[in-house]
Amino acid sequence: MASVVVRNGDVDGALRSMKQKNAREGLLKKARERQDGYKKPGVRRREKKKEGTKNTRKRERNYR
Repeated sequence: MASVVVRNGDVDGALRSMKQKNAREGLLKKARERQDGYKKPGVRRREKKKEGTKNTRKRERNYR
């Protein structure tokens, strides 16, 4: 788990940086995956492929 130091009483800034660190590490995503339980390897592969195509489409949309 990420840790953040609050400086000069700036709790909002510390909270923002904490959320960014958690997003970069993918903690929320991992927790949601664990919540669903075991998935067969084929199901995981399909989901990963689907996510990859989604991300590719997002990148293409941003570069146009």
